[in-house]
Amino acid sequence: MSRRGLTVVGLADAGGVGYYLYNAGGDPKVAKKNVEADAAKAERKLKNEAPGREAEAKKKGEELATRAGNHFDRAVADGNRALKDAETKAAEYADKTGKELKQSIDKFDKTVERKTSEAKGGISSWFGG
Repeated sequence: MSRRGLTVVGLADAGGVGYYLYNAGGDPKVAKKNVEADAAKAERKLKNEAPGREAEAKKKGEELATRAGNHFDRAVADGNRALKDAETKAAEYADKTGKELKQSIDKFDKTVERKTSEAKGGISSWFGG
């Protein structure tokens, strides 16, 4: 500890001793009893407040856990909703793509059949058919 810190701590100690000696009328035995009484009083106060603080801390912990659970539940619900939307869009896209593919295949088949019949007609005319 630095020299300055020691000086501050020493002055605080001297001030505390002076306070108790002054209140005891200069009698060190009475001052010592006053210090002990104040220390016991502070200890009792801390012990009495501790259970209340424990309950308060527990209550706050439960509130935080509830809030965190709600946020988690909301995030899961949002994720599920987004997944369902994506599945729906994928199904719609697949249906649309499937229909377009079928239409393209049908168009191709019709074109091939038409061209084949035209070619047959042309070939048949060569051979007198």
